[in-house]
Amino acid sequence: MKNQDFYMTAKTMFGLEDILAKEILKIGGRNIKKMNRAVSFKGDKGFMYKANLNLRTALRILKPISYFQAYNEKDIYNQVKAINWDKIMDVNSTFAVNSTTNSDIFKHSKYISLLAKDAIVDFFREKYNQRPNVDIKDSDISINLHIAKNTCTLSLDSSGKSLHKRGYKTNNVFAPINEVLAAGLIILSEWDKKSNFHDPMCGSGTILTEAAFIAHNIPPNIFRKKFSFMKWKDFDSTLWETIKESSLNKETSFSGKITGSDNNNNNINIAKENIKNALMDENILINNADFFNTHIKNNTFVIFNPPYGERLTLPREKFYEEIGSTLKHKYEGCEIWIISSDMQDAKFIGLKPSKKIKVMNGPIECIFKKFEIYKGSKKLKK
Repeated sequence: MKNQDFYMTAKTMFGLEDILAKEILKIGGRNIKKMNRAVSFKGDKGFMYKANLNLRTALRILKPISYFQAYNEKDIYNQVKAINWDKIMDVNSTFAVNSTTNSDIFKHSKYISLLAKDAIVDFFREKYNQRPNVDIKDSDISINLHIAKNTCTLSLDSSGKSLHKRGYKTNNVFAPINEVLAAGLIILSEWDKKSNFHDPMCGSGTILTEAAFIAHNIPPNIFRKKFSFMKWKDFDSTLWETIKESSLNKETSFSGKITGSDNNNNNINIAKENIKNALMDENILINNADFFNTHIKNNTFVIFNPPYGERLTLPREKFYEEIGSTLKHKYEGCEIWIISSDMQDAKFIGLKPSKKIKVMNGPIECIFKKFEIYKGSKKLKK
C-alpha cells in the first residue's frame, strides 16, 4: 500500500528560510510555502525520513496531527485529550511536550506544555489504568504545540533532538557556531564547490566539516543514530535503510582542497577529532597558524567566524583593523565571507563589503558580509 502524503513543517533559523525552501524542492518536496523561521511542504512518510536525513538548514521536521481553536485552558486540555494517543505511542513510551505561544490569552508556554502533558497522561490512565512517563531530555515521542492567537497546531516532532546535532561532534570550543547555521552560511555564499575552501579561524571545525559534506553531497545527518520517528508505531525500518542507501549513492567527487587553521592548539585537537568522527580527515587539512601570519593563494574561497568579546586578544578596533590589513595584503584574489555580531566594530575592517546578509546566531543578531579582495586594482580585475 502506497504511503499517503501529508503536510509537514521544517523549522529553521532566521535568514535561512529561502535556502531551506530550495533544499526541500531539490529533494522532491511539494506545495512548499515559506513562513517565519519555517517552511511547510507536502510529502509521504519516506519523504519525512529523507528530509530529516538530507536537509542541511532544517532544525526539526514537524508532522501536524491536529488543528483546533482554543479560547481557554479547558479547550486545550479537551482537544489534546480527544486524540487517540494509543495509535501514536504505547503506554510504556516516554514523551515530552514543547510549546510555543503567540497569544494574549495563552502567555506561558511552560504551563501550556504541562496542560497538554496532563491531557495525554489522563487519556492513558482512563483507558488503560496506566500512564506513560515524561522524559524531557531523551523522550521516545516528542510533541510540539504551537499557539497563534486562538489557533492551535499540535504536531509530532519527527526529529527529536535538533537536527543541528549531526552526531559527529564529541567536543566543542567556547561559543561554537551551530551546524545548521554553518551549512546555511556556505549555501548563502554560493560557493561553487570547485574552488579551494578555507577557514582561517576554524575553532571546532564546524564550517570545514559542513563544507566537506556539501562538496561531496553527503547527507548532513548520516551520523545521527536516533530520530524520534524511529519510535513511532508506523516506523518502517526497511524504508529507512533504503532511503539512507539511496542518499549515500548520490555522493559526488570534489577536486579542490578544504583547509583550515587556528592559533589555539586545543581548538586544533578538537577540530581534528570532530573531523575524524565525520570521516572527513582525508578531505580536510588543518594546522596551527595565526590568522595574521597566514598567506592564502589566489582564487580561494574563505568563510570564517572571528572571535568576539572575552576571546579577543587585541582591542576590538585594533583587532578588526588587523583583519582588514591581513585580508588586503595576504588574501589577494580571494572571495571572503565573514559573520560577525560586532556590528559597529566590524566596520574597522576598512574594506567595503559587496554584499550583506542579516542572520541570527541563536539569539544574537549577526551580519554575514562578503569582501572581494582584488589582485591589483578593482578596475583591472573587471
